[in-house]
Amino acid sequence: AYPMFNLFRMSMSTIEFRGGSEIWTFTPGRNWSALLTDPGLGPTVSNTLVFVAVAVFVEMVLGLALALLVGGMARGKGLMRTIMIVPILVPPVAIGSMFKLMYNYDFGLFNQILGAVGIGPVSWLGSPSLALWSVVLVDVWHWVPFVFLILFAAVEGLPREVLEAARVDGATRWQLLWRITLPLLMPAITVAFLFRAILAFKAFDEVFLLTGGGPGTSSELLSLHLYKVFFEQNQLGYGAMLSVFTIVGVLLLLSTARGATRRWTR
Repeated sequence: AYPMFNLFRMSMSTIEFRGGSEIWTFTPGRNWSALLTDPGLGPTVSNTLVFVAVAVFVEMVLGLALALLVGGMARGKGLMRTIMIVPILVPPVAIGSMFKLMYNYDFGLFNQILGAVGIGPVSWLGSPSLALWSVVLVDVWHWVPFVFLILFAAVEGLPREVLEAARVDGATRWQLLWRITLPLLMPAITVAFLFRAILAFKAFDEVFLLTGGGPGTSSELLSLHLYKVFFEQNQLGYGAMLSVFTIVGVLLLLSTARGATRRWTR
């Protein structure tokens, strides 16, 4: 409770360092004004919303598809589960370094593949139109296994008698998926979605290591903007206000999404 209280107190203050001590000044209006007039906030919010929407959607679809596919296998489930865990275990620094080499303009794997089919090299991380999507691809590779593990456990726990009864009654595969499997999996899908959405809003490692938010602000996310405000610009009070703004925004968006999911399941 204290760190959260302190964050809120910081958001209402201007913090300066003089003579080896902290000087706190109560200035809520100043931080609020800075939030409304921050020229970098708009692009970072837009980038973050696009990043979260696309990355989480692709991860949920791929994770669900893989969970259903592996769940229907007669053999090799343990091996597939072990293979899928590997990306989660790789440290983010290693992931950033690995993909930065793969994205390299001169000798990266992706441009070598393009060259093999007669297409010129692409500046994956240096192009304003591609940098954010390149980061999304890395995030998808990293976190699809997380969604898979949650949904695979749910698939394994589905009541087989219900599925068998539906098959006996003549239900098609599409009807089984849409009317029985997905509704039964919805609690697990909701949990996976909430976890991934929260983590995606806080994504930092990939964008910091791959693009640094560039070129310009084309791939800068809220987490990276917060880092720059706190540690490069040393605006602790405004950084705390920006953090509170992010927390409230994420809670509102997730509450709306959860409400929409509940209405859909009904």
